[in-house]
Amino acid sequence: MTQPESILVTGATGMIGAPVVRRAIAEGHHVRAVVRSGSDRSVLDGFDVEWITADLTDPGPDYQNAIRKSDVIVHTAAYVGDWGPVSTYRPINLDAVSELVRFASGSDRLRRLVHLSALGVYQATHHFGTDETTPVDLRGFDGYTHTKALAEGVIDAAHRDTGMPTVIARPGFTYGEGDRRILPRLMRRFRNGTIRMIGDGQRKLNNTCIDNLIDGLFLCMQRDEAVGETFNIRDERLVTREEFLGAVADYLELPPPKRVPLWFAKMARPVLETYGRLRGASEPPLLTGATMKFMTLNLDFSIEKAKRLLGYQPKVDFREGIQDALKWADENASC
Repeated sequence: MTQPESILVTGATGMIGAPVVRRAIAEGHHVRAVVRSGSDRSVLDGFDVEWITADLTDPGPDYQNAIRKSDVIVHTAAYVGDWGPVSTYRPINLDAVSELVRFASGSDRLRRLVHLSALGVYQATHHFGTDETTPVDLRGFDGYTHTKALAEGVIDAAHRDTGMPTVIARPGFTYGEGDRRILPRLMRRFRNGTIRMIGDGQRKLNNTCIDNLIDGLFLCMQRDEAVGETFNIRDERLVTREEFLGAVADYLELPPPKRVPLWFAKMARPVLETYGRLRGASEPPLLTGATMKFMTLNLDFSIEKAKRLLGYQPKVDFREGIQDALKWADENASC
């Protein structure tokens, strides 16, 4: 993007959308920020954006017109979670993507549509260098990963069938400024004594610093080689769960978590999940399938394709990025 362009960002006040907006403005682009009515817009205070108020589950003409007037679309809006039925996730994570593609197909100026997916679309098993040639798991591991995998199919079809200039970016566990969910939850569990290390803690996490992810997304916008492609995006150095939880413990000046045998966690998980569903819990229990995946599987996904085609070089190491992330969560989220 050498010349100023018109960039539309969905989920513009979210953890990933907001830094995309800020960087695009810093580079001189005109940004249309799509937000829901009543959203807190303070994260973009002082930034010159054109606000588009829209409910992506029932988009109106303002949203449709904004799409057709944009050169680049970055779709970061999603319903994120690890608990609840597929029907909770489908309207935003799948139906809204189909509508976005439908509206964008009428554009005569669209140069790039970057769709934010997730490494969770791969099968929930151990991964040791898995690359983008591995098919996604369309059955999904839970409501979130199922709908994200199906949405990738919508994006792929748009490129294959109509030539729409799409790109799919798959980050892993994203940490950094703006995280009001994962690190705050972990910090609460450290402070109330309910956090546990499952197993030996030596398997790798698919850690992705928000700064590295934003670099990757802008390369997806800029590089012609990105069109029609899918990219895994993560940090250069992956860390073990022991290093990850140890960093949180060190920041909080608390001891490392006690350990729970993997066999015990595997036995306890279905009991806790069943009990949670029976009582209609809105919050996930201490152990869920997603928790087990996050804490016990080896999640090493290759980024060689992003390096080769995009020139992606993640600059921020976990040790540096996690300190900034924890500090922000401690000061801004209810931990």
